[in-house]
Amino acid sequence: MKNLPENLNPVRKTPEFDQGSIPKGLLKAHQTKAGVWAKIVIVEGQLQYRINQPEVEIIILDTEKFGVVEPGILHEVKPLGPVKFHVEFYE
Repeated sequence: MKNLPENLNPVRKTPEFDQGSIPKGLLKAHQTKAGVWAKIVIVEGQLQYRINQPEVEIIILDTEKFGVVEPGILHEVKPLGPVKFHVEFYE
């Protein structure tokens, strides 16, 4: 998985989600806008992060491993039991 580029600035952060409050849009393929990167931060539990392009890549995120979302790349998440997480956006 890639890292966030160093020259980005934080622009916003979602509220904390859990397995029952994850917006349905995050559970199916979606993407960020051009130029917008995101960091999926796990507070508790595990989340499956699926990157759908250019090749399918499935990564298990936890408190030790965050997810990096590249601009315009289709991706989705799936809770693996109880989980708490938020998403930080950068430009």
